[in-house]
Amino acid sequence: MAISQSNAPAISDSDKENLDVLTSTQAIILEALTRLGYDSAMYELLKEPLRILTVRFPVRMDDGSVQVFTGYRAQHNDAVGPTKGGIRLHPDVTEDEIRALSIWMSIKCGIANLPYGGGKGGIICDPRTMSFSEIERLSRAYVRAISQIVGPTKDIPAPDVFSNSQNMAWMMDEYSHIREFDSPGFITGKPLVLGGSKGRESATARGVAICIEEAAKVKNISIQGARVIIQGFGNAGSYLAKFMYDSGAKVVGISDAYGALYDSNGLNIPELLEQRDSFGTVTKLFEDTITNKELLEQECDILVPAAIENQITKDNAANVKASVIVEAANGPTTTAATKILSDKGVLIVPDVLGNSGGVIVSYFEWVQNNQGYYWSEEEIDKKLIDLMRKSFHTVYEAAHKYGVDMRLAAYMVGVRRMAESARWRGWV
Repeated sequence: MAISQSNAPAISDSDKENLDVLTSTQAIILEALTRLGYDSAMYELLKEPLRILTVRFPVRMDDGSVQVFTGYRAQHNDAVGPTKGGIRLHPDVTEDEIRALSIWMSIKCGIANLPYGGGKGGIICDPRTMSFSEIERLSRAYVRAISQIVGPTKDIPAPDVFSNSQNMAWMMDEYSHIREFDSPGFITGKPLVLGGSKGRESATARGVAICIEEAAKVKNISIQGARVIIQGFGNAGSYLAKFMYDSGAKVVGISDAYGALYDSNGLNIPELLEQRDSFGTVTKLFEDTITNKELLEQECDILVPAAIENQITKDNAANVKASVIVEAANGPTTTAATKILSDKGVLIVPDVLGNSGGVIVSYFEWVQNNQGYYWSEEEIDKKLIDLMRKSFHTVYEAAHKYGVDMRLAAYMVGVRRMAESARWRGWV
């Protein structure tokens, strides 16, 4: 039976602009499956995670009080293999967000042809207001709470928003205590001395840079002297700025949470990287700043939203002057904005492709942990380049084959392997 419109409400482009992240993700999953010819049962299977665990766990704070935190772990689909995805520590974490992000991870893994389904975790907290020892106790307590559904062959966590290699080290240690054997393959994004992979810290930015190079070739733009704007100067944005600067591009704009810098002659990226504070911000040192919104509308060849979601909308999409947009952040361009930009010939490399370098090198880390043999940074970089280029061109060719934009093409590529695995297993 073909997918019926009764399975999901008809949604106009203007309505999609205001949808929550889970509903908008389900809408594009529905469209991708419909175009691929799958039936309604497949949509029902893939529109939600197979399982989601909600946990509440106590943590003793430094002042002796006990605070109870809420956390989540979603496992979207394990038809292909174990689920994989980060753990975010943020006060705005919601269950629906975690559900949607687990679906995105499935799509990313499908595009890169990794043997994973998507997973995602989160804890409602603000680590910026917590001490080092409180964050350690929080990290360990969360692992104890979810330990029965995770593991190197079940669900492999990784860093995400406000979590890092130190959190991963604590979590791996706690899991190893619970299971009573060393388990480096339980989690990725670890420090090198605990089985982490070379190249992991800069992997997301490296993947974005590779997509920029491939997209520039398609649009006949030379990277040498190309004007690049990067909205966001955190881990991914700062590494990307350095990669672009070193490749000969002219980085004309960057931004952080406090504002943006723009110079049509190009910014001195090495100097800005030196001036950043411990939170990765630099614009507070300058007086002639502009807003993040204004930065998106400046003259450039390549625009990289590397900050937060919903930055390019139907209200400002027409003012974007870039020929290429490569999404490093999750969900920075709304559905309505995507249509406006695509209609005027802008090539958009969607987030599920653009920022997939992180999960690809996480996969490499897991493989190295499993085999007990570790690769050089040169080997990892070569493998990442090969896989990202292949992923880009698979999506680009699908867009031309089906006459759709790169975003829908990416979902069609990403969902197909998962759907076929579920079909072969006899689930639908």
